[in-house]
Amino acid sequence: MRLKHSRISRVMAALAAVAIALPPSLPVAAGPAMEKLFSIMKAKGTLSQEEYDMLVAASREEDKERDKAAVAATPAPAASAPAAGSTANTSALEKRLAQTESKVGNLENALNRAGGTTLEKRLSQTESKVGDLENVISTTRGQIEDISKITDNTSPSTMSAAELDTLLADKWYERLKMKGYLQVRADSVMHEDGGQLHVQNDSFANDQSSIGVRRGRLAFSGDLTNHVYLYFQADLFGGVNGNGGVQARDYYADVSLDPAREHRVRLGLSKVPYGHSILQSSQNRLALERPEAISTAVESERDFGVYYMYAPYEIRERFKNLVKMGLRGSGDYGMIAFGAFSGQGINKPDTNGQPHWAARATYPFEFDNGQFLELSVQGYAGKFNTTTAAIPGVGTPANGNGGNRGFTDARVGISAILYPQPFGIETEWNWGKGPQLSNDMRTITSSSLSGGYVQANYRHVFANQREIIPFARWQTYNGGRKFAVNAPKDKVNEVGFGFRYIPYPELELTAMFMHGMRTNTNVAPYSNVNYDYLGVQAQVNF
Repeated sequence: MRLKHSRISRVMAALAAVAIALPPSLPVAAGPAMEKLFSIMKAKGTLSQEEYDMLVAASREEDKERDKAAVAATPAPAASAPAAGSTANTSALEKRLAQTESKVGNLENALNRAGGTTLEKRLSQTESKVGDLENVISTTRGQIEDISKITDNTSPSTMSAAELDTLLADKWYERLKMKGYLQVRADSVMHEDGGQLHVQNDSFANDQSSIGVRRGRLAFSGDLTNHVYLYFQADLFGGVNGNGGVQARDYYADVSLDPAREHRVRLGLSKVPYGHSILQSSQNRLALERPEAISTAVESERDFGVYYMYAPYEIRERFKNLVKMGLRGSGDYGMIAFGAFSGQGINKPDTNGQPHWAARATYPFEFDNGQFLELSVQGYAGKFNTTTAAIPGVGTPANGNGGNRGFTDARVGISAILYPQPFGIETEWNWGKGPQLSNDMRTITSSSLSGGYVQANYRHVFANQREIIPFARWQTYNGGRKFAVNAPKDKVNEVGFGFRYIPYPELELTAMFMHGMRTNTNVAPYSNVNYDYLGVQAQVNF
């Protein structure tokens, strides 16, 4: 288009110049002059053969019409006048035509110098800049892909030793990354009957609280070497009973036993491999808090321990993708995991010289339609020492069968998670025995327990990548709460529903309404409370 427009512009300029040069008294000589000009322009490459033929034909046709008009309107001249006048005028015309051709040539040269060379130079410079940008983008994309392979939420890199050596040789500090999230929450108790509401996991679920920070997590993780991965997480609002204070939530190392990192040993403070809802991060969980039936096994989800974990490379990648795809997976804790942990709770030393033993097996199935289903079975066993205190009017409960070694504390559980694509459902159930206060509140014994939950959800992703996930959950539990003072019997029967709205990845908004009955295990006489309450939360991810 630009070339065609340029040629037409040049032709128009030439025609205008010739039209000015030719006097109206010489219509006959104009045709040959124009044809000569067109021939010169074609020879110089200004006109194509097709354009030249078209212009010559148009000029000749115009000359014929002009000749007819001249013959009809002009009287016959004297015999000797035409020759002399024609010769003189033709000589003058050729002189002016040569001047016009010179001007046209000068214009063409100037146009080529100012336009062609400059444009070609600018085009070459632009192409060079585009090439440089493409190289930078390609390099950056490769670096991002490499770095994304180094770590995930819960496990060390699945990169090979050679890849890591090449990427981060002698730069261990560049192997660490920082992440975290902040949860600001407000709960409103709308109704309570039979006593004061107390939710073991949510210090805001009472009629005394308004707005506060539920969790303020900051985590550092990365591969220190090709064989050692480190994970550290602190909670800036993890004090006792919801009071502000810094608390270590995780501090462990994964030691790989093979180059593919399929076999590893975890050492330190970490989550106990028991149950999907315990292993799933609170950053990814839809409900505001974990269900009591599972969380009473390991309150705060963590303990000091040593575990062996195994998962093939492709299964480890699948665990990571269940988180990265926004399906809210539990992370990579191995396809098979077993080991020992203190059993007394987060940041507490063992008090009976006997560790708890835990084992878990899980497998995330992937179907042809892209749907994921994860099935798990888990269990643990050990002895637990309870904390006791005097009950008004009763006294301090006696250890019925615990002694100095503690009470039998053992559970087995199953999990089934159909990830939301777009509809999902998850359920967990467990049974076992654990410390429990007797009905007369005078003795603590090891008694049976059971409970679980069912949660349904639907994930809708809008065209602009915003998400909304409505969900509903029913939970029930009947058994002792071993981590509470005197291990009171805890009964829970609750229905809750809500939604999570994600306007962009950095911000998640949740609202959840709960109705049910639960035991206030915080204050004797441990009454059962009927309640309705609403919780809202804003979560900032970084």
